[in-house]
Amino acid sequence: MANLVAPKVQQQAVSVTRKMSASLPGLREIAAQRGLKVHHLGAGYPHPEVTDPRGFLQHQEAYFEHLREREGLNDPDVLPEYLREAYSYTDTLGPISARQTFANVYGRDWNLTLNPEKLIPTVGASGGINLICSMFEHPGQPVAYITDAPTYAGFTARVALCQHATIFSVEMDGEGPSPEGMRAQIRAAREQGYFVPFYYTVPDGHNPGGFSFSQQRREAVLEVARDEGILIVEDAPYLYINFAAPQDRAKPFLSMAPDQTVHLFTGSKIGFPGPRVGFLYSEAELEIAAGEKVPLSELALVESSSELLFHSPGALRGFEALLHERSGDDFVERQSIWPLAEDKLVVYRENRQILLEVLERELGAYKDYFSWTIPGGGFFTVFTFLNSGKGNMVRTDDAMIENMVMEHGLVVIPMYDFYPKDARQRDPGAGMNQLRLSFCFSESAGQQRRDDMREAVEAFCQAAKALVGTT
Repeated sequence: MANLVAPKVQQQAVSVTRKMSASLPGLREIAAQRGLKVHHLGAGYPHPEVTDPRGFLQHQEAYFEHLREREGLNDPDVLPEYLREAYSYTDTLGPISARQTFANVYGRDWNLTLNPEKLIPTVGASGGINLICSMFEHPGQPVAYITDAPTYAGFTARVALCQHATIFSVEMDGEGPSPEGMRAQIRAAREQGYFVPFYYTVPDGHNPGGFSFSQQRREAVLEVARDEGILIVEDAPYLYINFAAPQDRAKPFLSMAPDQTVHLFTGSKIGFPGPRVGFLYSEAELEIAAGEKVPLSELALVESSSELLFHSPGALRGFEALLHERSGDDFVERQSIWPLAEDKLVVYRENRQILLEVLERELGAYKDYFSWTIPGGGFFTVFTFLNSGKGNMVRTDDAMIENMVMEHGLVVIPMYDFYPKDARQRDPGAGMNQLRLSFCFSESAGQQRRDDMREAVEAFCQAAKALVGTT
């Protein structure tokens, strides 16, 4: 047998969410032995009540029958074109009909004219993150990505895979990242010899920040990006999981500056999680050799085809079905995704309201000890321990998280692992007094879901008061 020596690789830390997932079965067993009911305030998964596939499968079957009838085939031995296409190799861009439909419907929602030839299919938004990072890492030069502190753990995990890539993070307040801090970090990275291609963020329903950026802050961030000549990579999984009134919703960066933005869409949060349908879209141009400019979408397509040559045409046609609605005996293109999302929002809006009402009822009198963000969108709130009557600040480390499961049956996620390395170097205590509480997932439906959510938040409030010594 040959003796193979693996190339030197960088050891990567396991994210706190991954560690929690791995340890949860054992912790749940201990909790069960102690007679505790396990409460889910940690998982950021779409709710099963929202993602029940049965209605979608019936809708898809009817839509496909509509396509067959439209082809006018009478011979049962002749394979319909839609069916042949759904189970064959396809272009890396996938079926044009799926992209054209999405471009039409999404464009109407955000007052844009989207070019379907610039829609690059991805495996969810995570696939878009991987794609845009890979595009700038191939040349081998040191690259620095700008992002928030805290930021999505999936992004930091992806960046850590490249040894010549690093993160320069920007502190946030209740409206978004500091524009002055962003400009300073871009310039600091360049002074240290890094190429800075983009700023990555989740501006709507920030994961894990638990809030949405204000319109004024978005405009300030866009101004910095334009001045400094970098792109904005807008991860938009929660764009339609929005709790603000329509007139109060901020604009996505894509609608503000499509030539400055790389927009990452996923269907996962609006009831289509399993097939992992997503799109990367941008109207930006990049300068290559000899000053020539090419569309970013062309480079992204080349990059995508080298990694995932054939996307699932069946999944894309299924998503296309989702973007059509019945009209009598016919199917017509939806005018908007919002009504589709509204069906899902019922669950998340109810859960969010229960979370906020119980927190205020149980902990509102202890604002010197606790604070929490008010989620304008998405799945999360960030809960902060401000003080402890016991004289020591509550430390949300791994031991505390395990104790919450074993002693209270509560699954929660600590915030410290969402802070990039440089943020923790600036402040070793970053996130060490914070938890990310999710209100999106439970294992029950209907009234039982509502009861379980209320019970979970009440159990959390009692545990929080015990930790600071107010009970």
